[in-house]
Amino acid sequence: MAEQEEVITLIDEEGAEIDFTVIDIIEVDGFEYAILLPLEEESDEAIILKIVSGDDGNELLVDIEEDEEWEKVADAWEEKVAEEENE
Repeated sequence: MAEQEEVITLIDEEGAEIDFTVIDIIEVDGFEYAILLPLEEESDEAIILKIVSGDDGNELLVDIEEDEEWEKVADAWEEKVAEEENE
């Protein structure tokens, strides 16, 4: 049986709902990051959000604020994709 893709809906700054497919969850330096691909757009550009615990214990997706952290996660994702392509 094929693995079902997880779809989540996020709300942008203008209040519009955007659906994303969760293509992967990766761990870098002890933190987890969600790799998301927009469903509706014709773009194949993924976005990366950090997974954190909220005050209520629920998981939240937040923007990565530090450029260095974003670069490290993007590099880790690219390496993982390259490894999978070589298998």
